[in-house]
Amino acid sequence: MQTLSQLQTGARRQAAAGAVLAIACAGVAMASLDLFIVNVALPRIAADLHLRGGGLGQLSWVLNAYAIAYAALLVLFGRIAERHRRDLGFLVGVATFVAASAACGASDSLTMLIACRVIQAAGAALLTPTSLGLVLAATAPARRHGAVRAWTAVGGLAAALGPVIGGLLVASSWRWVFYVNVPVGLIALALGYRLLPQIAGQPLRRPNVSGALFITLGVAALALGLVDGGRWGWGDVKTLAAIGLAAGALALFAAHTAWHANPLIERSLFRIRPFTGASVVAVLFSAAFGAMLLSRVLWAQDVWHFSPLLTGLAIAPGPIMVPMVAWALTGRLVQGFGAGAVIAAGCALFAAGLAWWALAIGLRPDYTGEMLGGMLLTGIGVGLTLPTLMASAAASLPDRAFATGSAVINMLRQIGLAVGVAALVAALGTPASPAATLVAYQRAAWITAGTSLAGALAGLLLLSVRGLRGRRLVADRR
Repeated sequence: MQTLSQLQTGARRQAAAGAVLAIACAGVAMASLDLFIVNVALPRIAADLHLRGGGLGQLSWVLNAYAIAYAALLVLFGRIAERHRRDLGFLVGVATFVAASAACGASDSLTMLIACRVIQAAGAALLTPTSLGLVLAATAPARRHGAVRAWTAVGGLAAALGPVIGGLLVASSWRWVFYVNVPVGLIALALGYRLLPQIAGQPLRRPNVSGALFITLGVAALALGLVDGGRWGWGDVKTLAAIGLAAGALALFAAHTAWHANPLIERSLFRIRPFTGASVVAVLFSAAFGAMLLSRVLWAQDVWHFSPLLTGLAIAPGPIMVPMVAWALTGRLVQGFGAGAVIAAGCALFAAGLAWWALAIGLRPDYTGEMLGGMLLTGIGVGLTLPTLMASAAASLPDRAFATGSAVINMLRQIGLAVGVAALVAALGTPASPAATLVAYQRAAWITAGTSLAGALAGLLLLSVRGLRGRRLVADRR
């Protein structure tokens, strides 16, 4: 039987772990929120900065600069941070993110805004892995699964609610989608400085930066070719050069991972079939998700002329479905049918939502008849796919590789988002009439649905995990 002193000590440790979790969640919520909160603000940014002509292609870099920099630096900064004190890494990441957010809000040109978004992403890439490291170090082993679930859920919920919160803030000014991070970040800094434990680093090898440079160059060049290929011409030398540069840089990244003595990503991770399957699905599904979300925002505001607030509310049913499905249904389905089947079903329902839009949308607003059904289907698809995807990847990893493996999956998700946004811009082009606009959005919806169905096929082929695996994933959620 425990003594009173032992009970008091345990209670203090639990309270301290709770404080660390709350501070870490505040940081990751900011980083996740900024993945999607900006979508709703793009038309207002374009109007305020007087963008014309190729404005959509230029504006897409407000999203993609963040996603690409976040993806490229996430694993690199995570490995660097493991060599130093976790609390200091987290605080530096939050401070960088807050300062860059304030600079984004004060930007008076698109170039300045994009540059500040890159710095913002660097702060996010540092605070994300260090926040998870702090949570794991401060939490008793028996409670770690629950703490990681809470950390993941907060980040996912913040990302899902991004367009809704963005719509509320843009009603005042688009700059508030960035300024909102400042008070939250300052509170996290003040509390973190006082309450976070000092977690020493480990004597690990210094990571090689070549891999991060190769993948950054490759994804950025691919996005450039897709975004500007329609304007330049798909056979133009600039388009071909961008696509060729992307192919070369990504090939160098693959070679670096396969042969370098100290690669950015441990190649042993990809010998684990469920992890490899989750990686493939993460890229495809995230590309579909990024394209879907931006297309709904642009359609609502540019074609139906909804206000930012009304756009956010119109999108809200999708994000609302995500936690409801994830907590009430997904675990039971995984236990009964396996992770691969659930992921495939989620991707297929997501594609069905896009097909709904492609078949139902019209130039005159009809929210309940055209948009609502698609939002509900895509929300159910996300609720089935993303939690199962992340749990499948995590459950397949050895303990020593959990943090690194999670960072890799998140990196691949950001790459998928960037490619999806770029592909959407390419698919939409510059239609010259309302009828052409309708055709362009229908075409984009079908392409996006096909990408999600490719994710469903990858899930069936690479994540056909039942029985013990399914029970393990469910147990990890409890």
